[in-house]
Amino acid sequence: MPEAHDPRQLAAAARSILACPAEVNLVVDGVDDLRADADELGMTDADGRPMVVCPTDSPLAEAAAGGRSALLTVTSGVGPEGSGTRDARITMAGRLVIEGGRDCECCGEPRTQATIDLNFVLLSRTVEGAPERQYRVPLDLFHSPDLRLNRGFLQRSVEHANQCHQEELRRAVAITTGTRMTDIVGVSLADLLPHRVDVQWVDPAGAHARTIHFGRTARTPEELGDQLRTRLHAGMC
Repeated sequence: MPEAHDPRQLAAAARSILACPAEVNLVVDGVDDLRADADELGMTDADGRPMVVCPTDSPLAEAAAGGRSALLTVTSGVGPEGSGTRDARITMAGRLVIEGGRDCECCGEPRTQATIDLNFVLLSRTVEGAPERQYRVPLDLFHSPDLRLNRGFLQRSVEHANQCHQEELRRAVAITTGTRMTDIVGVSLADLLPHRVDVQWVDPAGAHARTIHFGRTARTPEELGDQLRTRLHAGMC
C-alpha cells in the first residue's frame, strides 16, 4: 500500500480497486432499497468515474435522472485472495449523472448508463492488529488518463481472457506451435503489462510458458487489445 505522502501511488491504488472490485455497495439518496436492481446492476470504471448500468424503469435510473447523491464503497479484488492488497477499499461520493443508454447484450432490454460525478475519494486499509488507515485521494490524479492501464484493469483483462476467450487462446497457440487444437488442454495469460504478457499452456508434451513482448508499449486499453490480438500469433512464432 502506498505511503500517505505519495498522492500518485494513492491514486493508482484507488483506480486499481475501482477497476477490479471484489464487492460493491451503492447507497443512493431517496432510494430505500437497491436490492431489486442488484441482479441487473453493473459497475465499471469509466476513466476514473464509476459507471453503473441499470434497467431504465428502475428506481436507480429515476434517481440518476434527478441527479441524486450517491455513496459507493468498493472492496479490493486486486491481487490473489488473502494478499495484503485485498485489505483495502475505496469510498466515493458524488451526484449521479445520466450518460446515455444502450440495450442489454443478453436480452435486448433498454438500460440506463449513469456515472457518479465525484466530490471525494477515500482509500482505506485495514491491517490486522492496527487501526484502520485512511487517505484522501486527489481527484485530479484519480481521473488521470495515465491510470487507464492500472494494475486492477490488467488483472481483470487477464481474468476475462482466460475465462471467456479460451477457444481463441487455444487456437492461437495451436496455429503458432503447429499443435492440433484438440491437443491443447488449456491456455492462460499471466502477468500482463503494457509491454508484454506471459502465455502458459499444456499439451501432450507437458507444460509450456513463453513471454511475448509487444511491438510497442500500449498506452490505452484499445492499444493493449490490439497488441494482444496481433502478438499472440506473431510473438509465438
